[in-house]
Amino acid sequence: MIVARDSFLALSADEKRSEHGLRLFVQTIKEYYARHRRPFIWREQPTPYHVFVSEVMLQQTQTYRVEPKFKEFMRAFQSFEVLAAAPLVRVLAAWQGLGYNRRGKFLKESAERIMAEYGGVLPDNPVDLVQLPGIGPATASSIAAFAYNKPTVFIETNIRSVYLHFFFQDKRDVHDKELLPLIAQTLDREHAREWYYALMDYGVMLKQQISNPSRQSKHHVTQSRFEGSDRQIRGIIIKLLTTTHLHVDEQLLIDEVCFHPTLHTPPARVQRILEGLVDEGMVMRDERSRVFIPG
Repeated sequence: MIVARDSFLALSADEKRSEHGLRLFVQTIKEYYARHRRPFIWREQPTPYHVFVSEVMLQQTQTYRVEPKFKEFMRAFQSFEVLAAAPLVRVLAAWQGLGYNRRGKFLKESAERIMAEYGGVLPDNPVDLVQLPGIGPATASSIAAFAYNKPTVFIETNIRSVYLHFFFQDKRDVHDKELLPLIAQTLDREHAREWYYALMDYGVMLKQQISNPSRQSKHHVTQSRFEGSDRQIRGIIIKLLTTTHLHVDEQLLIDEVCFHPTLHTPPARVQRILEGLVDEGMVMRDERSRVFIPG
């Protein structure tokens, strides 16, 4: 693996894109993967349901946090059918710890659509998958690749890191449109699933051993601070409502959030964030100004 990698990195920019260079690149990634493949349930049992849930969970969340939550989620919701029929409050309670609770809502809504429109069978076409709630083009393509071994072309953070490291070492502000042709050229069209797993595992290793190559990307964004953010307040509101499973007086809820041990924030801010959750359908308000998560 080291020989192939060093041989590749010694090539000129043009040589790296030659047939010989691309072959060395693929050899490097595959040899690393053969020795250091990461085992995950959704990889060992890549059913469409496992893949779909894991891909939604892995959006903006690292695998070490997803893995234990995925196991818990599978015990609670074993199929699209079970998930579609479950109350939203149960789904969001199971989602606690993953952040971005809206993804849990989208996941349930997607299960409902899959049951109603596709007879419980996950579509294998990114054109159909991207119509599901919360599924963007890259996620739709990754789901098709991992669930059905479709040779789709997509990019995510670890894949981006690999191509930046090998092909753009001395360049900054690299646009994804410069990477996508290389991803298409090197794609193993017969074994797309395993090839993308290999790229992701290599990308994780790169981030652990060297400065994050994704900083070279034009699309690189530093995640904003969580403590004291609107995102944290949204999470606290959802956690309080999933814990009670009841209709809670709106003013009491706002007061509890304002004086939460981890933050002190003005009531007007909490009110604004709560209104946003109501507008999204994450939270509902009854005729007595009590708020709750629909069940």
